[in-house]
Amino acid sequence: MVTTVAVFAAEKVIPGISCSSLGALLGASLLLGIINAFVRPFLLLLSIPFIIITMGLFIFVVNALLLLFVAQVIPAFQVDGFWNAFFGAIIISMVNWILSSFFRTSDGRIHTITHHPSIKKADARLIK
Repeated sequence: MVTTVAVFAAEKVIPGISCSSLGALLGASLLLGIINAFVRPFLLLLSIPFIIITMGLFIFVVNALLLLFVAQVIPAFQVDGFWNAFFGAIIISMVNWILSSFFRTSDGRIHTITHHPSIKKADARLIK
């Protein structure tokens, strides 16, 4: 769901990214999520020297290439050129980072957001 919102935001912000239907948007988001989960780690591992030399900016190039790949697989989702994919990847990364921060804790697990009116103190003994 977070990736769908991120791809939708990139479509609205970047003029070179277009999607003809909601189904195409959902399909592109699903495929991008699957590729990010399974293919992207290997691509990042192979491109470690470039990532180190560019101080991490090459990660956006990898993300742009994956976005271009998704546009090639899903015909109703279009990305016009590398630079549109590059800036779209930046938008998608930023929106994913912002939205994921609402659902992830510091240990990486996903929890629902709850509000506790009071914090309970632990009953513990101090051993000297």
